[in-house]
Amino acid sequence: MLELAEVQAPRWVAERFVIVREHNGRLDCFTLEDSPIVVRTHGGEVTAVFDDRTSHLPAYDRDSLSVLRNTDEGFWVASTKPEAADRAVTASFPLADVESFGMVTDGVSRLVERYGWTWERLLDTLAKQGPEQAVQAIRDAELATEPGTFRGKRHDDVTAVYGQPKPGGE
Repeated sequence: MLELAEVQAPRWVAERFVIVREHNGRLDCFTLEDSPIVVRTHGGEVTAVFDDRTSHLPAYDRDSLSVLRNTDEGFWVASTKPEAADRAVTASFPLADVESFGMVTDGVSRLVERYGWTWERLLDTLAKQGPEQAVQAIRDAELATEPGTFRGKRHDDVTAVYGQPKPGGE
C-alpha cells in the first residue's frame, strides 16, 4: 500500500497518457508526454501527433526532470496534478479520411528520432509486419549503437499499437 506522502511525491508518480477515440465522426487524438500517435489518411498523408517538450529541456538529469515535471517551463505527465490533462497535445481528424493509426511509446519512436526512419516507414511496419517487428527493429538498432551515443537511457520502454477505424465510422 502506498503511503500518502508517496502518492503526493510528483517525482515518483508519473505516467504518459495516449489515447485515440472515434467520436462524432472524428478520430480524436490525445497525448501527454512522449508517446506519438501517427495517423494516415486515405490520401496517403501521414501526420504525427506528439508532445516534444522533453526534447527542449535545458537539462535531462534526474534532478532537473523532477523540477521541470508538470510545469509550463518543462513538460507535463499524468500525475498528481489534474491540470496536466489541459496541457496535452491534441488533434482531430475526420473519421472518413482516416485509413489507419499507430500509437507508440518513446522507445519505439526512437526509430524516427534517432535511426533515420520516417513516420511513414514506422506506420508501414506496424501495418504490414505488426507491432512486434517495430519493437524488434528498435532493439536491434539500440544493440548496434555504441553506449553514450544519445542522451538518456540506452534502452527505453517499447510498446506499439496499430489500428484502423471501423468501416462506416462509429
